[in-house]
Amino acid sequence: MKKAVILAAGDSTRMLPLSANQPKHLLPIAGKPLIFHTMEALEKAGIRETLVVYGYHAEKLREAVETQSWKMKISFVNQKERKGTAHAAGHAKKFVGKSDAILMYGDVMVGPNTFEGLIERHKKRGFDLTLSVKPIENPSAYGVVKVQRGKAKALIEKPEPEQMVSNQVNAGIYAISAPLWEAIEKTELSPRGEYEITDSISMLIEQGNVGAYSLPSWWLDIGKPWDLLEANKLYLEQQEAQIIGRVENGAVLKGNVFIGEDTTVRSGAYIEGPVFIDCESVIGPNCYVRPYNCLGKRVKIGNAVEIKNSIIMDDTNVGHLSYVGDSIIGQRSNLGAGTITANLRHDDRSIFVTVRSERINSGRRKLGAIIGDDVKTGIGTSISPGVVLHQGAQTGVGVILERDIPPNKLVIARQQQVVMDTDHK
Repeated sequence: MKKAVILAAGDSTRMLPLSANQPKHLLPIAGKPLIFHTMEALEKAGIRETLVVYGYHAEKLREAVETQSWKMKISFVNQKERKGTAHAAGHAKKFVGKSDAILMYGDVMVGPNTFEGLIERHKKRGFDLTLSVKPIENPSAYGVVKVQRGKAKALIEKPEPEQMVSNQVNAGIYAISAPLWEAIEKTELSPRGEYEITDSISMLIEQGNVGAYSLPSWWLDIGKPWDLLEANKLYLEQQEAQIIGRVENGAVLKGNVFIGEDTTVRSGAYIEGPVFIDCESVIGPNCYVRPYNCLGKRVKIGNAVEIKNSIIMDDTNVGHLSYVGDSIIGQRSNLGAGTITANLRHDDRSIFVTVRSERINSGRRKLGAIIGDDVKTGIGTSISPGVVLHQGAQTGVGVILERDIPPNKLVIARQQQVVMDTDHK
């Protein structure tokens, strides 16, 4: 098996505001765009040709991929009308031809040896299609797969409690053969008006020759902003220390820390790995960078700043006396001095976030702010856990934020002031 297809055309609305100006497949995880980690793993598994089916911010995705040197041949097809995953997969029929291939969603991430094991299982057993499965604690939001003796017997999307046939979920990574194309052609519109690849796969399951491959390592569905933090942590744990930039005397680096070219770590900075800091950044002086941080290109971290378990994207500044914890910050943003992102509720309950106008339980006990591109906070801004600042949002001096800010809106604080005579007696 030498070919792979990555479905990466979706609008990424659940990842807003981070995806407002780019597809989520380019959001950074441990110093690389999400999709680069997948493509590198495919190369390692022996894939020689990969087709990327793209759509949302198509040219940005293509340009980013083409700036890299890949051992495999990369081609693209634009899904201009996005009518569902089966419709997207159908764009790959000519590319795959009669050969076998890997077909996968572009927003899933997996641990080592996933593709190698899937390819081997599919080839050895001669299945029409092999789908990857992973047991999870709460499978209700996914497609649940009933597995018997290594074969898939049923695939139920977002099952009701009485339909919960197992805790094995469809991981969105398939080894495919020619029978899939015929199933896609027969696939009808789903109740939500899309052509679903899971409906196509269910047809093949009914024919009795679909395999189930249990993933050998971790699996993540990168659907919401906080999923980036979990993926970032997993990849940073595999990182090796490397210092390319300049570290001044008096700075302390512990553990696996990557410092990029032309980056300066100033005296008094204390950095605990694993941490990734990209090129042309300035860190410190006298700041504390705790584990699991990923800082992009030309990021500035000021004096007496503390950062913990966060992703900060290119050209963003964090002013002195600020705290950023368990947060994601987009590009070209500026946090004024003394900006605080709270990341823990007083009652210790998990933190809710608004996603596509719906309040969602993140499942995380600690989660700070989700901040889009081109955001500016005034000095002394305090942000409650799970608050979203959409692209272009601004705050004035001393604002306490307990609610999200829509795109390109300014929030200011009104306070009553009293002018009094001074008494120097």
